[in-house]
Amino acid sequence: MKKAIFLDRDGVLNEVLSDRVKFVNKPEQLYLLEGAAEAVAELTKAGYEIFVVTNQGGVGLGFLKERELKRIHERLQELVSVKGGHIKEVAYCPHKPKAGCECRKPNAGMLVDLAGRHNLDLTKSIMVGDHERDIEAGKKAGCKTVFIGSDPTSADIQASSLFEAVDDILNMLK
Repeated sequence: MKKAIFLDRDGVLNEVLSDRVKFVNKPEQLYLLEGAAEAVAELTKAGYEIFVVTNQGGVGLGFLKERELKRIHERLQELVSVKGGHIKEVAYCPHKPKAGCECRKPNAGMLVDLAGRHNLDLTKSIMVGDHERDIEAGKKAGCKTVFIGSDPTSADIQASSLFEAVDDILNMLK
């Protein structure tokens, strides 16, 4: 079984609620955070499979069509690959925020599903997020956790950005 790194999307890889964009509803609204693509490249070069796990309630609420979301994720993968990184798969929960599904974080459904399909050892993997719901999902799945941001957190490690967290992530996976 393999070790993996699960990344939340908004606020970990790309801007959200910034001067340039409020929500990412079109590919051209996706702006990577400084150092995010380089961080994914470092983690890729270290030999880990990278997955994105993201709640996308805008689909269920009707603000965004799934085909447009897939185009956004294609752009994300392209922007990361330019720097040498590779995202193996983007998993998303399209349901409304209060739908009660197992895939929406803080539930661990997306991580468990990816683990089953890709032969991943969740206990030797890491979930990285910028909200406590990401950390909860990682813990429910049995992962180690990394919180991006300055808010109080129950995560194992905290950093100001994904780029700043790379060394800690690699040390946790040893």
